[in-house]
Amino acid sequence: MHASSPLPSYSHRARSPHHDTRAVPAGSWRILVVDSDERSARDLTHSLQRHRHDARAVTTGAAALREHSDADVVLLDLDLPDIDGLEICRSIATTSDTPVLAVTAHGSELDCVLGLQAGADDYMVKPYGFRELLARVDAVMRRARPKPEAPMSMRVGPLFIERSTRTVELHGRVIPLTRKEFDLLQLLASPPGEVVPRRSILQGVWHDTDMTRSRTIDTHITSLRRKLGSPDWILTVRGVGFRLVQI
Repeated sequence: MHASSPLPSYSHRARSPHHDTRAVPAGSWRILVVDSDERSARDLTHSLQRHRHDARAVTTGAAALREHSDADVVLLDLDLPDIDGLEICRSIATTSDTPVLAVTAHGSELDCVLGLQAGADDYMVKPYGFRELLARVDAVMRRARPKPEAPMSMRVGPLFIERSTRTVELHGRVIPLTRKEFDLLQLLASPPGEVVPRRSILQGVWHDTDMTRSRTIDTHITSLRRKLGSPDWILTVRGVGFRLVQI
């Protein structure tokens, strides 16, 4: 989303992801959107794809039951024409570990309780903001697939990172870093060589998913390169993110 474009708010009948062999960027998810409103499903799917998620849509409960096992997370509109959404929640919860984020226009406490009791991992009421949806998807996936604890110390050639003391040494010399610079360097080093997308950096270091604020990443990358004595330590992968390499 560009800063000048408001984030969409999705509403019921308004304008408004699957484990296969295709790879998606780190921090992105395979999202199955289930919504009987084809236009709403299409718009939401396109918005998710613009945020680097591998999203696709189906418009019936029967299709959701066939295809949910290929998704990392299901965004399920409970108001479907063929099968009751709560029954779909129960079926997915009893046959797989795919998390479900239930979406409905009915926002009473009882509706929420019934959705959660049926097996939904989270519950959203229409209309909702797209930024909130992204945050809730990330939160559901963090609970479903917690990241393994990073090692207390990491070494990338002559670069040594110690988590317990939050210190960094290069060729045995301590490199003074700010808190955010340390968090950023540690993220890039876990493990080194892998591309870390901008969105994952925003989420992991700044606990934010607003891509309009990603320029702050560039500022901290520039500072890290300067303190490490060479821009070659951190490579830019244009249009994706950054990776830490040994030089």
